[in-house]
Amino acid sequence: MTSNSTITMFGADWCRDCIRTKTQLDTLGIHYTYVDLAADPAAADVAREISGRTNIPVVVYPDSSHQVEPSNADVEAKLRELALL
Repeated sequence: MTSNSTITMFGADWCRDCIRTKTQLDTLGIHYTYVDLAADPAAADVAREISGRTNIPVVVYPDSSHQVEPSNADVEAKLRELALL
C-alpha cells in the first residue's frame, strides 16, 4: 500500500488528531496518500499491522518508519530528517 517515495496516512475524518496531521501535511505542501478508515474499514487491519496499535493516525514514511498519533513537531522533525522539508 505504500511505495518508497510516498507518505501514507491512515486516518478517519472524525479523528481530531487525523484532521490536525492532514492539515499540517497539506499546509506544508507534502504529497501523501490518505487512507480513510471510515470508507475502507479493512484498511484498519493494515494500519494495525504496521503500528501494532489501534490508535490513529498512523503515518508511514518513505523509509518504512511510522509514527502513531504524532505531534506536529514529531511530523516536522521526521520530514526534515527525510529532507522532505
